[in-house]
Amino acid sequence: MADQLSAQDWIDLGLKTLAKGGFTALKAEPLAKAMGVSRGSFYWHFADIGAFHAAILARWREVATEQIIAAVEATKDTNEGADPLAILLKLTFGSKLVLEKAVRSWAANDARARAAVVAVDRRRLDYIESLLKQAGLADDIARARAQILFWAFFGFALSDQTLPAEKQQAALDELLRMVVA
Repeated sequence: MADQLSAQDWIDLGLKTLAKGGFTALKAEPLAKAMGVSRGSFYWHFADIGAFHAAILARWREVATEQIIAAVEATKDTNEGADPLAILLKLTFGSKLVLEKAVRSWAANDARARAAVVAVDRRRLDYIESLLKQAGLADDIARARAQILFWAFFGFALSDQTLPAEKQQAALDELLRMVVA
């Protein structure tokens, strides 16, 4: 079965494991056992655990940032008049953020994960700032408000409190109104 597994299979399991069990669960032996294969399959695809961790962090960036940005851009292109900031808020605040919490916990304990989080945060802030500039805000105001939006998201991501859908939407509408006013 090992020859049927791909590096992506391992990365997918790694993301699920990270979300459920945290970064300390990202070890070759238990992952191989969960897949029903030997550790040799793991090392066929990854030189070492560090390479595996790097691949997981790269995939997290793709899923948690680049795919969301692509979705906002696609909606902008196909739905004229759609507010890209509203779309971004709906996509980010409407998603399950267990993986976000897990990666940030990992980053508190590991320099490589911390560097990945810093890079992702910079990418996110730059993108939000660009949307605010497109909405007509001056550079310095767009930068400050992008930071405020990011802090709001970060607080939401780390919070265990949920809101009913209608209350969450009302809060997002108000947040959007405050940021673009």
